[in-house]
Amino acid sequence: MKGRNTVRKIQEKVDNGEKLVMVTAYDYPSAYLAEQAGVDMILVGDSLGNVILGYDTTIPVTMEDMLHHTRAVSRAVNGPMVIADMPYGSYHVSVEQAVTNAMRLIQEGGAHAVKLEGSHIAPLVKEMSIRGIPVMSHLGLEPQNASLWNGYRTCGRDEDTAWALVEAAQDMEEAGAFAVLIECVAAEAARLITEKIDIPTIGIGSGVDCNGQVLVWHDILGIGNSHTPKFAKQYANIGAQIESALREYAKEVRSGAFPDEEHSVKMEENEAKRLY
Repeated sequence: MKGRNTVRKIQEKVDNGEKLVMVTAYDYPSAYLAEQAGVDMILVGDSLGNVILGYDTTIPVTMEDMLHHTRAVSRAVNGPMVIADMPYGSYHVSVEQAVTNAMRLIQEGGAHAVKLEGSHIAPLVKEMSIRGIPVMSHLGLEPQNASLWNGYRTCGRDEDTAWALVEAAQDMEEAGAFAVLIECVAAEAARLITEKIDIPTIGIGSGVDCNGQVLVWHDILGIGNSHTPKFAKQYANIGAQIESALREYAKEVRSGAFPDEEHSVKMEENEAKRLY
């Protein structure tokens, strides 16, 4: 990949009819492999709360958690745009708090942009954009709010809610967001949103007509025991291979088959004789 994907380059790809590829990653090796695979963007999602830290929701994820994992990801890549989720509580108190935390994710974490959930935060997006912070908006199913209020449900399944999402996306575009992530939105509504705004839309569980797609690393590869959403496609079952390898390792250790001579270091024979 030639040079890093900036906001301008991402927009140019969409204007040229290219589909954007985004995947989550939470550590150095995952981000490295994602870059080698040629992805356009890497999302350091607060979903790490579920798939890495073992929480039931994303709510307990802290700024320090996000900084820690964003640093690891940013050290691994040169080409993809790295986008860091702003966790629950990091942008809810005041504009000053939100701007400070977003700048930390960029300055300390190495992110190139941040992502915020919410359909009524256009004023906050505007303030952050004015101060030079690239913002990706997150509409539709908002995991931070869903876990506290209405649960995880598909959005935009009727005319009124579909148009409400369109208006929210337009507000985000006007406020300066460079892209909109659309989660669990009916495909027809997602298509309408994509038609009505000029900035890229990234879908997750929202049909084929978005400008790009994102999936969670662990869902793609079949790793871990967290719930896999209906819309996630598993491209490999790496988890089963890992478990099988670990079982074989344990078996060989217990039987004495490992380590063998090939996997051991020995002294020279004369030196060894002096020990006995």
